[in-house]
Amino acid sequence: MSVGIVMLVHTDFDRAKQIARHWTAAGCPVVIHVDASVSRKAYTSFYRALVTDPLIRFCKRHKCEWGTWGLVAASQSASELMLDTFLDVRHVYLSSGACVPLRPVKELIEYLEARPRTDFIESATTADVPWTVGGLDEERFTLRFPFSWRKQRFLFDKYVELQRRVGFKRKIPNGLVPHMGSQWWCLTRQTLSAILSDPERDTYDAYFSKVWIPDESYFQTLARQYSSNIESRSLTLSKFDFQGKPHIFYDDHLQLLMRSDCFVARKIWPHANKLYDTFLGKGSVTTKMAEPNPAKIDRIFAKAVERRTRGRAGLYMQSRFPNDGWENGVTCGRYSVFQGFSDLFEDFEPWLAKATGTQVHGHLFSTEKVEYSGGQSAFNGALSDSAAMRDYNPIAFLTNLIWNTRGERQCFQFGPHDEQWISWFMAKDPNAQISVISGAWAVPLFKSNRNFADLRREAAELQRVESQFLNTLRSPYAKARIRIWTMAEFIEAPMEPLQTVIDEMGQSGLRRLSEAPKMADLTGFGQFLQNLKNQGMHPYLMGDFPVESSDPNQKKPPRKPYLVQ
Repeated sequence: MSVGIVMLVHTDFDRAKQIARHWTAAGCPVVIHVDASVSRKAYTSFYRALVTDPLIRFCKRHKCEWGTWGLVAASQSASELMLDTFLDVRHVYLSSGACVPLRPVKELIEYLEARPRTDFIESATTADVPWTVGGLDEERFTLRFPFSWRKQRFLFDKYVELQRRVGFKRKIPNGLVPHMGSQWWCLTRQTLSAILSDPERDTYDAYFSKVWIPDESYFQTLARQYSSNIESRSLTLSKFDFQGKPHIFYDDHLQLLMRSDCFVARKIWPHANKLYDTFLGKGSVTTKMAEPNPAKIDRIFAKAVERRTRGRAGLYMQSRFPNDGWENGVTCGRYSVFQGFSDLFEDFEPWLAKATGTQVHGHLFSTEKVEYSGGQSAFNGALSDSAAMRDYNPIAFLTNLIWNTRGERQCFQFGPHDEQWISWFMAKDPNAQISVISGAWAVPLFKSNRNFADLRREAAELQRVESQFLNTLRSPYAKARIRIWTMAEFIEAPMEPLQTVIDEMGQSGLRRLSEAPKMADLTGFGQFLQNLKNQGMHPYLMGDFPVESSDPNQKKPPRKPYLVQ
């Protein structure tokens, strides 16, 4: 025999029995450590079921908790018993009760026999590893961690903060360069014996007992002191998500695991009967003699992590919804927002729908109701026209609208009369195309037959609201495609800005506009604005509007040439 198996077990004892017997059936001795937190009854039952096997031993029990010294102490005790009891063991392979051999054990034995002096242990300095999670890289070796991160999180965080404030730093024992790597290693007898019998072991143990997650640094660091040939990789396939939690393999991962060519995989779901039957059954896995290559499936896991962390654009998932900024694009598709166009032009919405072939709505954020195209009371995805339901979460309303109609561009009207809660959201959305004719809200006021004192108050309020909206659009944080014209500027040549807006919508097959929508009659509008000024309200958002406005559709006389001498 050349390979001894150290198993760390704390749960799912029926599966651990099955795996232990699989190892011994191939001639590999097994030393089992059972977590001291396991009840005496469960331990006794497990012990009695395996103790009769001459190749199985049970070592001294330690209390093992994630991120604490107990996991290292358990590995030490089991390894010492392995080396003392089975003298012909040349490699010691650390595994757990949830680790399942993916290839015949004979292949692992032959693979290690061909490499009698090689230690397989992932070992890299803190500056070279990208997988540390929690903001503690070098600090895990220079601070003290007497409290459990899982059970005493408050004390853990406060004690770390205190040490940072007072500038406390632990001294690393002389000659040690901290390294990190996977907990699951396979070391030669020579290297493991040197680590366990080192005269400075008490010093090293005392130091690493206060290191955070020492099972990922103790053997990884000390192996560098004694090994003559380290392969900085683990023979165990173990994958972790972006939070540092291990991926669990289920039955539908069978082909994925077989493709990896790895000898052992962790962590297998205890109820994955298909995986256990396939990999632990006799003659079910063919001999490959291939080099372990977990990189074959790294691309799949990278895509899984990206999908979990970024998701699909505009689709809010439970894992990201509570965290602002975790979304992958606030909306899933492009949409257009028009402010002032329906005030300045008559029947602008049907004209735009005809010109572009898009879905054109009215004021989706009107205070009265949601104005869907065609006056619909409900829209795709059972979105109601109720303003109260929309205002419960206006951002979700808009993102749902865009998601439910993906593939079809949505256009809607917006203005200072509408609810403004959505303003910042639209301004920061790269998918939004926002076109504004500032001051056009005054046209409906001009055409209304109301008391002028009331009109003045409303005009002042609308101008204040639109001014805030324009400030939002001009913010350096705005990412939408934004175009703003004053009303006076726009009506000088309306066809050019209309063509620009429609071209930016990117609808395929569009022709150049041959006619503009019918503009409202603005005769006397300049005097209306002057009257507002006379009443003490300064309407500045319309631009430089003459008091005696001419018909905007009337052709202007050509300018007379002049000579510069």
